[in-house]
Amino acid sequence: MKLGEYGFLRVAAAVPYVHVANPEKNAGEIITLIHKARELGVRALVFPELSVTGYTCADLFGQNLLLRQAEAALGEILRATRECDMLCAVGMPIPADNQLFNCAVVFHRGAVLAAVPKTFIPNYSEFYEKRWFASATERKSGTVRLLGTEVPFGENVLFRLEETGVTLAVEICEDLWMPIPPSSRHALAGASLILNLSASNDLVTKSDYRRALVAQQSARCIAGYAFASAGLGESTTDLVFGGHSLIAENGRILAETAFDTTSRLIYADIDGEKLLSDRRRVNSFMENALAEGYRLVDVPFGPEGDVEPAFEVDPYPFIPRDREKKFSRCREIFRIQWSGLAERMRKIGVQRAVVGISGGLDSTLALLVAVEAAKALGLPPTRWWASPCREWAPRAGPTATP
Repeated sequence: MKLGEYGFLRVAAAVPYVHVANPEKNAGEIITLIHKARELGVRALVFPELSVTGYTCADLFGQNLLLRQAEAALGEILRATRECDMLCAVGMPIPADNQLFNCAVVFHRGAVLAAVPKTFIPNYSEFYEKRWFASATERKSGTVRLLGTEVPFGENVLFRLEETGVTLAVEICEDLWMPIPPSSRHALAGASLILNLSASNDLVTKSDYRRALVAQQSARCIAGYAFASAGLGESTTDLVFGGHSLIAENGRILAETAFDTTSRLIYADIDGEKLLSDRRRVNSFMENALAEGYRLVDVPFGPEGDVEPAFEVDPYPFIPRDREKKFSRCREIFRIQWSGLAERMRKIGVQRAVVGISGGLDSTLALLVAVEAAKALGLPPTRWWASPCREWAPRAGPTATP
């Protein structure tokens, strides 16, 4: 099927095996994954932070040789993927305005569309990025020269994927951890898909926090969110990078991977039409929105090929398959019912209720809810009774049989 006809867009996160400070080898890994994604029908693909050079190059980022090799490797990637009708984002260092920036280079069909610099530069605990990189807020120019061509340069660039109805934006690793991530502003400016190039190392329990963070930001932005993190082969010190990568849609994790020993690709089908519909329904989404100064780059996609859908339609969307989750859901529903009934009775001053029992599940549930509400109100069971529905008659007095 053609996913676009049903409002879906296939998105992928790639985790190449990294060769630190060897852009030529990294280019080979990246090219292989792009071609694999093409075979799968992927339309938007994100790689980890500084994936062309490696994240842990440290003071080698100050060497012109590494920067020239990175740009040459980018040229090789573009030449090898000019037939790929797919938007890709790879990470590399880019010199501009007498500074060095940690950037996402976004390209399509062998042409660079823009370079997006990282906004928040971590310099605490195990991170020392300010030693080498400047923040996007320090840039002076709106364009940068890459491979002999001037391209848009800045954190305020959006990419409109023609024929898909999706607008895409990019942020880089630490940006997501901030109180107001750039992706929040991107969403208000129209982005319904966020790509995050990350090099988030692994510590105990950090993966749980990262998973919750990605899911929550996708929900807050009512957007798709693809997060690609640096994998094995990256570290040259005591840090461990497990390649924990995720794809989420409006609060739900659709795909996830971590700690693979070889290059890895995960993908999911994002329902772009539903995301836009949800935004229109949540009419407070755009209240007091400040999203000015953005530049829009159109990405001309060609006809979409047929692919096997990767999304599932749950025939029982309100009943979790997991036994523990199912029990928790039923308990929550029951709690909502009895607390709602108890509060209504408290408000109107009712001290007694009658429940008709037909013998079916519905009336049995009604009885259980009524009993729990009575307990919550502190009413004695002598104030409550059940009676057959077909010949019911009220019985007065506190001595009524429960």
